[in-house]
Amino acid sequence: MDAGGKERQTAQQVLLIRPASFRFNPQTAASNAFQAGESDCLADQREMVSREFEQLVTALRHAGIGTIVIDDTPVPEKPDAVFPNNWVSFHSDGTVIVYPMEAPNRRLERRQEITEALSELHGFRVNTVLDLSKLEQQGSYLEGTGSMVLDRVNRVAYAALSSRTHLGAMAEFARLADYEPMVFSAVDAAGLPIYHTNIMMSIGDKFIVICPAVILDDVQRNAVLASLAGTDREIIEITMEQMNAFAANLLELANDVGEAVIMLSQKAMNSLSTRQHVSLERYGRLVPVAVDTIEKTGGGSVRCMITEIHLPLLASPVN
Repeated sequence: MDAGGKERQTAQQVLLIRPASFRFNPQTAASNAFQAGESDCLADQREMVSREFEQLVTALRHAGIGTIVIDDTPVPEKPDAVFPNNWVSFHSDGTVIVYPMEAPNRRLERRQEITEALSELHGFRVNTVLDLSKLEQQGSYLEGTGSMVLDRVNRVAYAALSSRTHLGAMAEFARLADYEPMVFSAVDAAGLPIYHTNIMMSIGDKFIVICPAVILDDVQRNAVLASLAGTDREIIEITMEQMNAFAANLLELANDVGEAVIMLSQKAMNSLSTRQHVSLERYGRLVPVAVDTIEKTGGGSVRCMITEIHLPLLASPVN
């Protein structure tokens, strides 16, 4: 937290999971319109994914971001383990939140030893673990900072409802984590729900990227935009075509000297107009990484691959 007791928007440390069994996941395909079918050769695909993953790790470290990489376990197979922000989030008061997930094979990604490693091996303080996964028994899901885009400074959680993001689970998160929920409906060009909110919006320290066109209801769209405008951040609007290129699936981080770094995919970067590019560069250095295979087969991009670590260090006081 900062000196005033507020949680910072940007993290300096991140967690990534090195995939062991990446592949097209049929259990998630029905709700994720961004997924495409498997390649003919799974071995070639996994080799490309490994290369893309290591390029992201290298880019983060070269940018000065503290990057912790933990290997996925090969058994049981977890095809989407490369997207850990869907099952866990880490907060500056020492709270770890574990989330309920829709696909049964994604629930296998939750590994207690990862949280233990952050404390025992990397010196982070964990005070409380809030386990919301029991909500799966009620058929209620909330897939972490995929389902929600958190304004950590103002304690507002934005969430587009879908089969992976349910109102009841959202309300439980808001109650336990002391966030104000801002819930709305968002659909793609085919009228299908946007599966994760972080596909259509991102909140940085001083900027917001959003695709307003996916919120069809005028009242909901105006309410979301008014809430965002009230944060005094610049709102950078993108088109639905740019959203489909993962232009909103980016993440601002702070490096080891406090400079802002904006991580995004090369595909997302290529979709930006000159004006949008210039706007974003006012707020941080853009670091694009090509993750085409992960985007096409997994249906997620750079932001989905990164879990921010806001936990305090063991030697740090907690406000």
